[in-house]
Amino acid sequence: METRRFGRTGHLSTLAIFGAAAFWEISQADADQVMEEIIAAGVNHIDVAPSYGQAEERIGPWMPRERGRFFLGCKTMERTQAGAWNEMQASLKRLQTKSFDLYQFHAITTFEELDAVTMKGGALEAAVAAREAGLTKFIGITGHGVDSPAIFLEALRRFDFDSILFPLNFVQLANPVYRQNTEALLAECRQKDVGTMIIKSVTLGPWGEKEHTATTWYEPFSSPDKIQQAVNFALSYQVTGLCTAGDTRILPLMLRACENFQPLGDAEREKLIESGQAYQPLFA
Repeated sequence: METRRFGRTGHLSTLAIFGAAAFWEISQADADQVMEEIIAAGVNHIDVAPSYGQAEERIGPWMPRERGRFFLGCKTMERTQAGAWNEMQASLKRLQTKSFDLYQFHAITTFEELDAVTMKGGALEAAVAAREAGLTKFIGITGHGVDSPAIFLEALRRFDFDSILFPLNFVQLANPVYRQNTEALLAECRQKDVGTMIIKSVTLGPWGEKEHTATTWYEPFSSPDKIQQAVNFALSYQVTGLCTAGDTRILPLMLRACENFQPLGDAEREKLIESGQAYQPLFA
């Protein structure tokens, strides 16, 4: 699988980054099988969080043997210095590792949450202290929602984050304001050499009243051709890679799509964005 440089971290991350939300509720035996699959595919970057159900407990047994294989990113939804510090210690213990490669502020979806993290006594102070103590090498920020690109532009003005994680798909980019802010954010990341991870790349839309056929909280595309199209679209931007969807059945399709990635030209991307107007966006 192709790799891309994860910004100033220098890590060459695979196009597919394992989104451990897929381990929300899973037996250790089934999780072990999935871990074997991602290792076989060459995936070398994991994105996990304590809010992802059983994910840390399922990945933890693999770390004593395989820690060197993976760039390991974890997250916190705590907004205070004390809360974030304590949650980091618990995550380190569950994941059976002495340190993270990346520690991120998770689900920053409003400017008020950004204020809480970056204020005096906020979670950012815990991450900076952890970096000084060797508990993490890099600090990042993640989120979703229609305002995420604008929020992260402001975040990069306040602190020199090493990475961002936010949604990008052709349905969402049919929103002209979201598209404008996304393009501005990606340009800023290129200028500052910030690593960029993409979520929701294979999103079809909200479930609404439909029966849930996947464990993702949104409805994903499910056919191989649609997933390939969505993956090709997202990876045609200057981003590092895509976090795989939080469903173990969609995972092999995304891995295959990343292995078979073919870049789209500008005209092809514009056509897909235009087609996105026929769908209901996840974030309105």
